[in-house]
Amino acid sequence: MNNYQRINPIALKNIDKRKAYLIGGGIGSLSAAAFSIRDAHMSGKNIHIIEQLDILGGSMDGSGMPEDGYTARGGREIEEHFECFMELYSFIPSLNDKNRSVLDEFRELNLEEPIESHCRLVQNQGEKADFSSFGLSKKNAMELAKLHMLTEGALEATTIEQFFDPSFFETNFWYFWASMFAFEKWHSVVEVKRYMERFMHLIGGMNKLKGILHTEYNQYDSLILPLITWLKEQDVCFDNGCKVSDIDFDFSNNEKRATAIHYTKERKNEIISVKKDDIVLFTNGSMTENTTRGDIENPAILNRSEDKGCFSVWEKLAKKSTDFGHPEKFCGDIDKSKWLSFTVTLKDDDIVFPYIYNLTGDKPGIGGLVTIKDSSWFMSWVVPKHPHFINQPDNVKVLWAYALKLDTPGDYVDKTLSDCTGREMFEELLYHMGLKDKISEILSHTVNVIPSMMPYITSQFMPRIAEDRPNVIPKGSKNFGFLGQYTEVPEDCVFTVEYSVRTAMTAVYGLMDLGKQVDPVYPSQYDIRVLTNAAKTCLGIDKISLKDIQLGELLKNTELLKLL
Repeated sequence: MNNYQRINPIALKNIDKRKAYLIGGGIGSLSAAAFSIRDAHMSGKNIHIIEQLDILGGSMDGSGMPEDGYTARGGREIEEHFECFMELYSFIPSLNDKNRSVLDEFRELNLEEPIESHCRLVQNQGEKADFSSFGLSKKNAMELAKLHMLTEGALEATTIEQFFDPSFFETNFWYFWASMFAFEKWHSVVEVKRYMERFMHLIGGMNKLKGILHTEYNQYDSLILPLITWLKEQDVCFDNGCKVSDIDFDFSNNEKRATAIHYTKERKNEIISVKKDDIVLFTNGSMTENTTRGDIENPAILNRSEDKGCFSVWEKLAKKSTDFGHPEKFCGDIDKSKWLSFTVTLKDDDIVFPYIYNLTGDKPGIGGLVTIKDSSWFMSWVVPKHPHFINQPDNVKVLWAYALKLDTPGDYVDKTLSDCTGREMFEELLYHMGLKDKISEILSHTVNVIPSMMPYITSQFMPRIAEDRPNVIPKGSKNFGFLGQYTEVPEDCVFTVEYSVRTAMTAVYGLMDLGKQVDPVYPSQYDIRVLTNAAKTCLGIDKISLKDIQLGELLKNTELLKLL
């Protein structure tokens, strides 16, 4: 797509004197640095990535050792039409071969090992559930059609449960949808609309996770590490241990110019003076802000601190201009934005992984998410490709799981997920898998179970209206922009790597005035073939052959005719 725009912009006359200050060390800032180097011809020495933690990568994490256990809070799902993401990794060299790109190896992996689930749903302690169809009634299907046709303005802050009939939440479609994207009933139905339209070309294979792409290792090792390595080679400045507290602005002449960045390092207050031609990009929210971790013997305690990190900085900025959004809409109700994941590390296991393979028929990394329909915690698990970490020995295996209902007692463990130790979470999972009688033996081979409690993980899904998320480049801004999941990117959907990379491309191209367009969002919802296939799938008539049948005759007196 957009090949006419794949130009190499002429370097600005003063580019050697301009600096970029990128606040936050996640994929948004990292990709903004990369685009600034490649497209704006900015020297890496003039780019500063300012991060409070000692490690970069933001929510795309993964770490650990075989002796203590591994942890990854989660992985963002990727598909072929993440246009900005693919553009970024087309020029980031592979760690294995500098003559090949990350995208080269990523594509080869997914051609050789495509994801296709043979066991998407389970129930009754290890029994495969029917996942062959969405299980939507005509009424449910027409509700989805209505959602597609309504404007976002008409929906405003409507929640999912306000829009859909209660029967919708008993369908396979909802089990697939909620577990894949972490939607709760009280989240915004506008975000459901965006997801539905953004990924409409994948709906036909959603029950088997067809079209979802995976990385060789966890996303830190596979995506963040190569990007950081390349940026370091370009002499980008990584300013770790710096906690930004505020940004000053000059609002004169109906313009917005960042003039100073306030931060603390080693308990000393510091100020960066921002010159007129410098740019400042701020990641104004993080899904994984204030994450806490537990272990096999200890729960992960929910952090309710008033210090919300980047959200707190955003709250200060929002008071300075109405164009800077409304952070309270997203970070104001932890109990509606939290969930928990846990990573299990097993050594010399000959029970769990062989059992899962016999149950699902899927090799590690190939099957994707398995959701437990009758779990009171609404739990799902993933067996990632082995090894999942670069330093992981062959006899050490990793299993990842997460749940959406944190405050309900379990079905085996009579405690809420929030109160459980890592051991108890794993016991509940093993019970639902059908391994109740093997729990004690399995635990004897368990190195660790590390739960991660994330207060704001689905905060970007909270009900909101258009102006609640600021534009990437606010009105009148000359040198300041927002990055990440809490900015407004028309037609794209949050909780994706693509969204963050797109904001980076938008900010760099716009503030640098490069005359280069950002890759458009893949417009699958305007393709009549995609619409027809989605309608057939939702209505459960996907097996009807169209060969030698006139379309008008086929659709006569059907709900599909109304839908189209």
